[in-house]
Amino acid sequence: MGRCSLLLLLLLIAFLTPGAANPVSPSLRAPSSLPWSTSFRSRPTITLKYSIRYIQQKVDHFGFNIDRTFKQRYLIADNYWKEDGGSILFYTGNEGDIIWFCNNTGFMWDIAEEMKAMLVFAEHRYYGESLPFGADSFSDSRHLNFLTTEQALADFAKLIRYLKRTIPGARNQPVIALGGSYGGMLAAWFRMKYPHLVVGALASSAPIWQFNDLVPCDIFMKIVTTDFSQSGPNCSESIRRSWDAINRLAKKGPGLRWLSEALHLCTPLTKSQDVQRLKDWISETWVNVAMVDYPYESNFLQPLPAWPVKVVCQYFKYSNVPDTVMVQNIFQALNVYYNYSGQAKCLNVSETATSSLGVLGWSYQACTEMVMPTCSDGVDDMFEPHSWNMKEYSDDCFKQWGVRPRPSWIPTINGELDPWSGGGVTKDITDTLLAIVIPNGAHHLDLRASNALDPVSVQLTRSLEVKYMKQWISDFYVRLRKMN
Repeated sequence: MGRCSLLLLLLLIAFLTPGAANPVSPSLRAPSSLPWSTSFRSRPTITLKYSIRYIQQKVDHFGFNIDRTFKQRYLIADNYWKEDGGSILFYTGNEGDIIWFCNNTGFMWDIAEEMKAMLVFAEHRYYGESLPFGADSFSDSRHLNFLTTEQALADFAKLIRYLKRTIPGARNQPVIALGGSYGGMLAAWFRMKYPHLVVGALASSAPIWQFNDLVPCDIFMKIVTTDFSQSGPNCSESIRRSWDAINRLAKKGPGLRWLSEALHLCTPLTKSQDVQRLKDWISETWVNVAMVDYPYESNFLQPLPAWPVKVVCQYFKYSNVPDTVMVQNIFQALNVYYNYSGQAKCLNVSETATSSLGVLGWSYQACTEMVMPTCSDGVDDMFEPHSWNMKEYSDDCFKQWGVRPRPSWIPTINGELDPWSGGGVTKDITDTLLAIVIPNGAHHLDLRASNALDPVSVQLTRSLEVKYMKQWISDFYVRLRKMN
């Protein structure tokens, strides 16, 4: 890989988070109704002005025997774009509806005028409206064969070339790729694979090393646990003990019915296998809370209060409580995530996030090339012990999709570097491969709109990001003048 201007960011889950909530009042009876929270108090909505457009993309960019095309959706905002000295900020869409990501990437809108930028938000194939086989895109594994990062990156490359060819004044302008999480990984890989199309990339919360044996499989759960342990006394220890409490109650005669009522589940637990599914759902909930531990009220995965981990931990102050009380505390804590808006009638173990995310598409990608091993030991983390079993993982994928994962494929096609912590880059690799660590930043917080409650570290990070991007743009125009 050449010396590319690639900015990689690892946004560490927020620690030392201020905030408060009313502690749980233990009761030995299952609550009879949901304790409705204060209604979600959203900030004033700013109307984002963009046009929705489509481009015909080949279903297969790398073969010559399939001529089928599909419409890829993308958004353009050119309110502040200038042909003279302007730029193009290109969002590499991730696993969901592009309008949803556009509405949650306020950073690009905040800096558009300063950067004289045209904003482009490209939807990832197989998500939102960009379905290569329409309603049948997920009905046949042969259709899904074209859901790969390579094909998605090729879509982005073709779109950029198309925009430069068809928009007057855009041809000789620098393009910068931006993305968060999986989209951040795509932004980084796009700069590596198509350095002639983008002058740099901002990859926020991009775990580009969370593959194969590049990092320990337990690193992710340890970071989540640290977030909870530093957000309230006994918090992570209470959650660690909660799993056995659930197991003990489930084994009692009316235990499944009691758990179903105590947690107000939409679908009652009826068999022992349902208990593991319940615990997996609770575990995923704590992971999601940690990811969106923003310093202000937000509505990304769910409507949430400021510093939601801190609020959740108020219900886990005491670890040595009866099992029934522990489960009631779990219910109160789950309500922070699932019922902050006060609209839920019951809790659905089949849902953990907004429907704007493409669950089916990501499930397939995780079963093919996006294999990111995770494990836990229940000692150094707050989760039940769970080892990484590649055979079991592969068998589950084959059962669901009829495919077998390739755990070494991503490191093979995108380059393998020696990691040092987590799944993201936390130290500069070269003078142009830069890393910025944000101690008080949750999942790609820097890409969200500026907020008065943002930690100083995030404000400084955004200033650095703008500084680097301006330098990339300036360097581009210097080279362009020399060529002319």
